[in-house]
Amino acid sequence: MSARTVSPRTPALQVSRNAIGLWTLQGVISSAFLLVVTITAAVLAPAAAPAPLLLLAAVAPYAAGVYAVVVVAIRPRLRYRVHHWEVTDESVFTLTGWLAQTWTIIPIARIQTVDINRGAMQRLFGLASVAVLTASSKGTVEIVHLDAGVAGAVAPDLARRAAAVRDEAT
Repeated sequence: MSARTVSPRTPALQVSRNAIGLWTLQGVISSAFLLVVTITAAVLAPAAAPAPLLLLAAVAPYAAGVYAVVVVAIRPRLRYRVHHWEVTDESVFTLTGWLAQTWTIIPIARIQTVDINRGAMQRLFGLASVAVLTASSKGTVEIVHLDAGVAGAVAPDLARRAAAVRDEAT
């Protein structure tokens, strides 16, 4: 058996475009919560409070508004641009991260279990994630937010390939 060097590269496929909607909804929910908390704190801040606390109470809703713009309008599109995946004959490749990028390369021979996960919000957008469990100490690697049909095809294909490799080894 020859050793092959696999260099990190951008995997060929992106997650579903519906992931943008999911990430946007998650941003709306977290932003709404943060805005409610900061506005409530600003309204309820006692007039006799120390000046730094009053300043914080006055500025916090604006900071929460900036956060909301970032997580609703900017972050979902950036995340879409940097989440990639690919399955080849030898490996599963994933690439995630926009500030710090993480390439994960999983040899088919190391795959032990393949699961499909569909959270409530994923179901709203017709999405699913494929979780690939390996013998590695790193544990499970997820290919997040694929179209449910794509995930439904990828997971059994990976399981079949992994079983075939295990059968060849015995």
